[in-house]
Amino acid sequence: MLKLKASVSILLAASVLSGAMFSQSVLANEVIKLATTTSTENSGLLGALLPKFEAESGYSVQVIATGTGKALKLASQGDVDVVMTHAPEAEAKFVADGYGIEPRGIMENDFIVLGPKNDPAAVKSSKDATEAFSKIAHKPSKFVSRGDNSGTHMKELAIWKDASVTPDFNGYTSVGQGMGKTLLMANEFQAYTLADRGTYIAYKTKLDLNISFEGGAELANPYQIMLINPTKYPDLNHKGARALSDWFISPATQTLINNYKVQGEQLFKATYKK
Repeated sequence: MLKLKASVSILLAASVLSGAMFSQSVLANEVIKLATTTSTENSGLLGALLPKFEAESGYSVQVIATGTGKALKLASQGDVDVVMTHAPEAEAKFVADGYGIEPRGIMENDFIVLGPKNDPAAVKSSKDATEAFSKIAHKPSKFVSRGDNSGTHMKELAIWKDASVTPDFNGYTSVGQGMGKTLLMANEFQAYTLADRGTYIAYKTKLDLNISFEGGAELANPYQIMLINPTKYPDLNHKGARALSDWFISPATQTLINNYKVQGEQLFKATYKK
């Protein structure tokens, strides 16, 4: 009798443990880890969109908002299920190196140069962003850089390179922060900075800065969503990642992106084309 009771107890314990493990496995599959840029988070876009996806799909999305460089690193290490960034050259390398598959362009906005209202470097009269940066460096004027290997930081460095400027001039400050905090610091220092338009609009009421320069292909800012190669990391939530990617390119979601506004201004333009 004692042996029978012991056997039953062992079977019950094993059943409970197996059930717990199964529940944890199911729960893990319901979570999608998305590495993305701070601009999609700071602008409020993901906060507006993702609850709709979660309600429709049953998945829960865990957002890791960081710079593009860090987001792509997390993805290349298999630490996230899907990645959404805005640095075309870095994304192309991520795919070429075999880590990313099926890159899809889902939306775009643009970069803008922000600065003090009195525009001490006379940036407004520049013919392009390269000339604007050159004026800032040669004044020299204060400039706050994200300095975080984000898509915005990569774009900034590319413009400095085109302007034949090494960004170490007096007044240049690299802060290693996301876009929102960088904007607040630029505002505090009354400095120029490069920002994505979406985050700027979301933060505009907190800032005493003007758009000093805007426009031109050089300041285009496209966003892509990419799946992680299952041959590299077979244990990721590839089913959930694909569901999220498919949802972002759906006509309904593309309309939601176009319709998302802050203070009456459209922040992103949907761009997916079959």
